[in-house]
Amino acid sequence: MQFEHEPVMLEECISSLNIDKDGIYVDGTVGGAGHSTEIIKRLDKGTLIGIDQDEEAIRAAGERLSKIRKNAGLVLVKGNFRHMADLVRRQGFDRVDGILLDIGVSSHQLDEAWRGFSYQKDAPLDMRMDRDNPLDAATIVNTYPEEELRNMIREYGEERWAARIASFIAEARSRNRIETTGQLAEIIKAAIPARARRSGPHPAKRTFQALRIAVNDELGALKDAVESAVSLLRPGGRLAIITFHSLEDRIVKTEFQRRENPCECPPSFPACICGKKPELRILTRKPVLPSAEEVGRNPRSRSAKLRVAMKL
Repeated sequence: MQFEHEPVMLEECISSLNIDKDGIYVDGTVGGAGHSTEIIKRLDKGTLIGIDQDEEAIRAAGERLSKIRKNAGLVLVKGNFRHMADLVRRQGFDRVDGILLDIGVSSHQLDEAWRGFSYQKDAPLDMRMDRDNPLDAATIVNTYPEEELRNMIREYGEERWAARIASFIAEARSRNRIETTGQLAEIIKAAIPARARRSGPHPAKRTFQALRIAVNDELGALKDAVESAVSLLRPGGRLAIITFHSLEDRIVKTEFQRRENPCECPPSFPACICGKKPELRILTRKPVLPSAEEVGRNPRSRSAKLRVAMKL
């Protein structure tokens, strides 16, 4: 299957980066190069650095971007965006002018059944974005203690039936190892009462989200990525991050706010004495949302939120 990923809020992202034709820009989640294509089109003597932990994404992005880059530099690196600053500096770049992160799982990863991300297609339980990662979804489902499964499903999936789902998983795996997405989806469906399954999303959606986040340490990686990105940006550089669920958005919002107002002095103090200086200025007080037209064209964009900040 060709690696494709329709870029979410493309115009909004490109506008937010305020691209200089001779600047250096990082797409920390290059994926199918949807956003990167529009970035590199706007560069003359500038450079685009694309990062992804998925080897297929790096290959596909290279093929696509090399055809349109003209005079622009192009550097593609396999790695996790949480290590962005190190990855970029190893390529000889000390500071960059803009960074884009699209935190959503790509359409390609969802559509390729063998990757094990989808509850709608029976496949081995995997969910690894980086195939070199030793931890997969099958390991978590079959070896984590029931209490740990429950907490994971509740916290990462925001699933009200987390305790029942964890109990049903523990009971099922005591008889036979759970190997496939289809098996797991049926166990989850059985755990959720019928009345709760009559409305809302697929009963397995939240648990599969929780598993994917746990396998790839997505929330930890996102928090590290913000810190890494801030250290990499030059003054005036922009950081644009697209998230797809409340847990991710909360991290970005909190990390932006903490770096805009880092002072830890008590409110009663007449002046700051902690010495902590702001690193960012938030440019989007409220997240930018996709238009109704975009959601109609690309339903996977419906939960997307874009937040943008500028390095001081």
